[in-house]
Amino acid sequence: MPAHNEESGIEVAIATVRRILSEAGLRNEIIVIDDGSRDGTFSRMEAAARVMEDVVGIRLSRNFGKEAAILAGLRAARGDVVVTMDSDLQHPPVLIPQMVEAWRAGAMVVNAVKRERKVDTVSHRVRALAYGWLSKWLGGLDLRNSSDFKLLDRRVVEVVIDLLPERHRLYRGLVQWVGFHQQEILFDVDGRFSGETKFSFRALVALAITGVLSFTNTPLRIITGLGVATLLLSVGVIADTLWSWHRGTAVSGFATTIIVELLLGSFIMISLGIVGEYIAKMYDEIKRRPTYLVSARVGPAPDRREHGPGH
Repeated sequence: MPAHNEESGIEVAIATVRRILSEAGLRNEIIVIDDGSRDGTFSRMEAAARVMEDVVGIRLSRNFGKEAAILAGLRAARGDVVVTMDSDLQHPPVLIPQMVEAWRAGAMVVNAVKRERKVDTVSHRVRALAYGWLSKWLGGLDLRNSSDFKLLDRRVVEVVIDLLPERHRLYRGLVQWVGFHQQEILFDVDGRFSGETKFSFRALVALAITGVLSFTNTPLRIITGLGVATLLLSVGVIADTLWSWHRGTAVSGFATTIIVELLLGSFIMISLGIVGEYIAKMYDEIKRRPTYLVSARVGPAPDRREHGPGH
């Protein structure tokens, strides 16, 4: 469970998940990743770990983002299956036993898909809809109503942490990309137990850009389309000029020239921006910096691979 500034609710979240897993008779460990919180989130995690031997708390050295926190949790997990979920209880933990049953029946990945978003504001729904449409149209990934509430078989976890080394990650997209036998379970989003959402519009835009650039070269093909459109426009302007010259009438003047120049300039700037985004992502990848850094840990001894390569 990634957590960022969840001081007021993290202990309740841990206790709730732990109780549900215990009632279902599931041996477990609960791993909470403090993604650089500025409040007492990690102190509350330490308090829980002191009285609950199955609780692991990992604190990142700063706020690296939810995707990095999820990766840290996957690397720390030791179970036959791993469930990723938010720490604000908007992902109903009562579904976990059902997800485990689906895994026992043969599913390698169980995706919890949002059925209702009653607790979301209108603006949040619009943003989510735009994000899903953009990912589907440009990235080829159907992430509409998808969530990070997932169950992964150990084999899938190994693939995600060992064979997919990119720094800019979209967990939902990566899990969909790896394939294997996947099953969906619908759920209704609950209200937050406490606090407010930490996921801003800026973070959503950044995640959408990562999803598009990481899974498709469609934006580069759009540049080709803009080039073809520009060529056709140029042919049209040339034809109009020659026809006007043939008829002995005045050739289209200043206004036409300005419009064409502005249009071409816009196409060029858009093209440079798209290419620049890809170059920036490649630049970040080739630096090979760690996705995250761990500053503190509580709970059982860590696995040797917990920190991942480069740590």
